[in-house]
Amino acid sequence: MTRKILVTGSSGFLGTALVEHFAGLSGTHTVAVSRRAMAHTDSHVTNAVIATLDADTQWQPVLQGVDTVVHAAARVHVMHDTAADPLSLYREVNALGTLNLARQAASAGVRRFIFISTIKVNGESTGRGQCFHADDTPAPSDPYAVSKYEAEQGLMALAKSSAMQVVIIRPVLVYGPGVKANFLQLMRALRRGVPLPLGGVNNARSLVSLDNLIDLIRVCLDHPAAANEVFLVSDGQDLSTRDLANLLKRHLPASSWLIPVPESLIMLGATLLGRKSAAERVLGSLRVDIGKTRERLQWQPPVSAEDGLKKTVEHFLVTDRA
Repeated sequence: MTRKILVTGSSGFLGTALVEHFAGLSGTHTVAVSRRAMAHTDSHVTNAVIATLDADTQWQPVLQGVDTVVHAAARVHVMHDTAADPLSLYREVNALGTLNLARQAASAGVRRFIFISTIKVNGESTGRGQCFHADDTPAPSDPYAVSKYEAEQGLMALAKSSAMQVVIIRPVLVYGPGVKANFLQLMRALRRGVPLPLGGVNNARSLVSLDNLIDLIRVCLDHPAAANEVFLVSDGQDLSTRDLANLLKRHLPASSWLIPVPESLIMLGATLLGRKSAAERVLGSLRVDIGKTRERLQWQPPVSAEDGLKKTVEHFLVTDRA
């Protein structure tokens, strides 16, 4: 019997890779939902257009026969958001839109709802030597994280009042082929040979490769111990910003060198330039403990950080023209 999986956000970084992965699973048909028409040609994939994600979106036509929903669509975190009321915008999509979909999924007989949340629900950073755990008291601090946490709370309440099981996954920074934003900018700078003041940065950050995140989602499709639980995910290997840059350099045709500038001077310069928050992200630590994920699901990250970064750089060198 064919299992039907619905993936939202199927045109995004994670969603695109998920659809490709599920298309290769035997006995699986994927409903790929995005805001615009996609060109998936695999016979095991059905494309569906849902233009909006809010409290009024009608999902019944695409939920027929669906066994599992993987909800990856969201209003993503926007740096320097200039909206007058950003929380209401995030809440409309990430909380109200998610719960509207989940209620309709439960009514349609969906067995399991996998929600891709964010580590920002736990907080913005960890002290050095400390780490976040899956069952820590949440401490979201910005509108994006607050909206994701509100969605989590509503989903867990729905799981208690319906037959649908909920799985919440909070990824750390996800990288892989096609990664954008600051990760892409770092690779571009290293490729150009731009000297970077990162040689003295001794922080610790957890990252997760796209392959490892997708593998965990695959496990959560059916694992009985995943039901109604929250899981953190990472590569299981923490890196400093300096170590990350050096690992990327191994696979880049670049002559960049990392200048050992004291972190205090980097922060001072960034503050004077109005870039304090950016410097805090570069210098700060954010570590997660994936012990619960390993133990409850008997899961280990199948791809090492080194291999994940190598794959990311190889794709970047072939596709990036900037």
